[in-house]
Amino acid sequence: MHIVDGALSMPVLVAGSALAVAGIGIGVRQMPIDKIPAAGVLSATFFVASLVHVPIGPSSVHLIVNGLAGLVLGWAAFPALFVALLLQAVFFGFGGLTVLGVNTVDIALPAVIVYYVCRPGIVHAQPAVAAIWGAIGGALAIALTTVCVGIALAFSGDEFVPAAKLVFIAHIPVMAIEAVLTAAAVYLVRRVKPELFNAFAAPVLKGA
Repeated sequence: MHIVDGALSMPVLVAGSALAVAGIGIGVRQMPIDKIPAAGVLSATFFVASLVHVPIGPSSVHLIVNGLAGLVLGWAAFPALFVALLLQAVFFGFGGLTVLGVNTVDIALPAVIVYYVCRPGIVHAQPAVAAIWGAIGGALAIALTTVCVGIALAFSGDEFVPAAKLVFIAHIPVMAIEAVLTAAAVYLVRRVKPELFNAFAAPVLKGA
């Protein structure tokens, strides 16, 4: 879901850009050269899936598939989704360049959270159980994305609070659709190429 140029305050734009740069930096370090094709495929999937969108105030409703991207890529979802968002902003005017950092965080951060929450259940489970975790991840990613969008809008002005609530409500059907799509994708991958979920390792946090 893309927030458009001019909707956010300068502090929110700066904070979003800083977080996006940090996330992209971590993601690039977690993306070995031989895994770039997988990241490219998921970046293209997001690019195509989110081309058809319905404007909702300062944002829009569309498929995102960031849950699937997070389950496979982990932190590498940041650079993968950033590239797709950049191309959409340049070629189609979706979102915009000034809000690129915020849009990247809104979509990629939930993907990373889903990676940590749902991926263990996918890697160590039978395909049917993994599909359930995939459904949870797909829906959770959309829910968290709407929360991130709502926070960005709310911090930019009280007048955006009603729009933030509308964004969440409007995406409830999208949560259900993405749950089904992600579950199907996870089930297929676990049957034919289960090692894909082990392709991207999460960073080891110091002191952990």
